[in-house]
Amino acid sequence: MPLLTRRLTIHGRVQHVGFRWALSAQATALGLSGWVRNRRDGSVEALIYGHPEAVESITEWAWHGPPGARVERVLCRNEPDIDESEAPPGFALRPTF
Repeated sequence: MPLLTRRLTIHGRVQHVGFRWALSAQATALGLSGWVRNRRDGSVEALIYGHPEAVESITEWAWHGPPGARVERVLCRNEPDIDESEAPPGFALRPTF
């Protein structure tokens, strides 16, 4: 079954508020795989693989994030879909880029 692949870039007060850890926990709870990292410009970026309903759910969650975050905008870009067997296992916290 093809998985939806989506890149999110979240802007606002999203660093130093636990956004990456909260997004990772939410993604894991939804059965998603991928990664999340801080960017030097102050945004948070995530690449997410999963069933379309779960990807939509995490995208909606990203608009508010954890307590303490103040999200100003979320940029979404769908990437080419991949087969379930090609998705990396789990959800990773990556270093700042």
